This record gives sequence, C-alpha cells and structure tokens, in this order.
Amino acid sequence: MSSEPLDESLDIVLNILNRDEKHTILIVDDEENNLQLLKRTFRGQYDILTAVNGRDALSIVQEYGNKISLIVSDQKMPVMEGTEFFKKVREEYPQIIRILLTGHVDTDILVSAINECDLYQYILKPFDPEELKIAVENGISKYEMSSNNKIFYKELRELFYKTIRAISNALDTKDAYTNGHSLRVTLYTMILAQKLDFDRTYLEEIEIAGLLHDIGKIAMPKSLLCKNGRLADEEFNIMKAHPARGEKIILNIKKLSVISEWVKYHHEKYDGSGYPEGLKGEDIPLPARIIALADTYDAMTSTRSYRKALDHEIAISEIKRCAGTQFDPKLAALFVSSADEIDAARKNPEEYYEKYSILGKNIDFKLTSAEATSQGN
Repeated sequence: MSSEPLDESLDIVLNILNRDEKHTILIVDDEENNLQLLKRTFRGQYDILTAVNGRDALSIVQEYGNKISLIVSDQKMPVMEGTEFFKKVREEYPQIIRILLTGHVDTDILVSAINECDLYQYILKPFDPEELKIAVENGISKYEMSSNNKIFYKELRELFYKTIRAISNALDTKDAYTNGHSLRVTLYTMILAQKLDFDRTYLEEIEIAGLLHDIGKIAMPKSLLCKNGRLADEEFNIMKAHPARGEKIILNIKKLSVISEWVKYHHEKYDGSGYPEGLKGEDIPLPARIIALADTYDAMTSTRSYRKALDHEIAISEIKRCAGTQFDPKLAALFVSSADEIDAARKNPEEYYEKYSILGKNIDFKLTSAEATSQGN
C-alpha cells in the first residue's frame, strides 16, 4: 500500500492523544545538593522548573504564569525568603499550590506563613523523598479539583474532542461516498445509547467508539474504498480486516484502550455469522451491537458507487426483518421505535449531533458543511 498524506496526519493526531499532559512544578532551593535531590525525586513525573532564590523564582512564575501547578520552596534563602516569595505568588496566582520546606521549627513563623501565604503544607528538613512525593501528588490533585482551573481543563477537553473529530473527518474524506458516515453513525448510536440509561463516562466512550469505528480503514488503499462497483471476494477479504486493524490502532492510544474491542467487533452479527471472530449474541460487546445497527442503517440510507440510497422506511423494514439474526432483537426494537427520531437526525445531522453529543457538551463547535452532509437526503 502506498503511503498517503492522510496516514501521516493520523500519526500526528495519534501522537497528540498519546501525549502525557504533565503538570509543571517549580522547585526553589539555594543549596545545589538539595536542588538536585528534589529534581531526582520528581524527574519523569512532572515538568520541572528550578530557581535558587525567591527573586529568581518570582521571575519564573511571572514568565510561566498559569502553566505552573505547584511550587516547592525552601524557607531560608538569600535575596528573598520562601514566605515572602509565596506571599507574592498568592497575590498574582492564588491557584498555584504552595509547599514550604524548612529546617527551622519556629512556630510563630510557620503559623504566619500558613495564614499569610495560604500554604498547602510545610515539611521539615531533612525531608523524606517519599513523603514529599505524596504531599506533591495530593497537592496536584487539589490543583486539578480547584474551581480556578475549570477553564484550563475545559481547554484540554476541547483539544481531546477536536483531535478525535480530526481523525473521524480524515476517515470520511478518504471516500466521497461515505462523507459524513462516521458522524451519522455516531449520532444514531448516541440516540440509542441515551435511551439505555448509561452513565456519562460510558456514553462518552461509546461516542468516541462511534467516531472511530472505521479507523482501521485509514490504511486501506483509496482505490479499494472508492471502487466503482461491488468488491470482489479477495477485495472484500481485505476490507474485512479493518475492524481488527482498528483495534490495534486504538490499543496504541492509552486514553482509549477501553473501546478497542467495541471497534473490533462492530461487524459481528447476533447469530454468529459476522466477522472478524464470529461472536454470537451477548458475547458481542453491547456498544459494538449498537454501533452495528447504526452502521448498517447508514450504509443502507447512503448512496454508494454501485447503488442508490434506500428510503428510510425500507431500511427500517430491513432492520425489523434482521432482528435476532444480524441484530440484537432488543436493540433492533429500540431502533425501530426510534425511527422518526432517527429519520429526523439523518435529515439534519448538524442540529441533532449538537443535541446528542456528550463530548461536545459545553464546547462551542459547529460542523463544517462537509461533515454535515447526509448522503441519505
């Protein structure tokens, strides 16, 4: 298979998804040995900035601002002591977690420091590295839960969502006849899933699985995807490999590995006649059974190179007919009972996807005209 720019784009977005979003911490100590010990304690777990006194540390805070999650600072330092430094940090960046290290047990200074600097914790020197690691981990957890960081985490969520959508759009643009397919399959999947009373996290995972259910096709040659006519047996066997390829790709994305089997099994059939493993009945994961229904309905109601789109009513009749053989009978009944809603969504995917998307809630997004195109209209 020839390498295509689209495959390179996939590598880029997969790297974004796999990237560990490390917190940045600032370590401040005027003694080189202590500074190196602190760096070794947190190396690999966080992005680390260092300073040798409060004045230099304050310059770093002013430069990096909201990128810093937590500061560990010594108290006794030349130029500016830890408590004075923390007071200034509190004024400008109150959300940054502050941990003070001190080798002098002075109750008055510590009480003043806690009150005036709003310390998260102070730790006596010499410190136990493991104890300090736990304190920092707990401080990071507090930072993440802080209401001051809702915007920051909303932005991370938006990046994740937009990256998923970028992959999904890349899949659809490989084949002019399936433009908008992943979006519509996801939309129909979400209409069903939200009637099954799943919790929000599960719904988010199902939505991602819908958007990426055909990710295994990213490596398929365009000549095969866009063939003018039905596939020969050999070609169809190549095409049938895409669910297993999709599973392998998803398994490489740490954040998404939970959905890998759903992607792999979305072409299994309830009677065991599907692929890649011929799973039967409830051995097929429930989300895969839902996606299979949505996928087949969209295939029937979309124009292909070898046939015109079927009418909505005919597609619904086929789903009724295949309940218990190709499809889970209970899910098929739910799909049929939702037929009017499904049809309305098919005709206006932009409006309905915005309504049913869980990932997109509270995210200001508009679909492009290409994404919103429904071949079944």
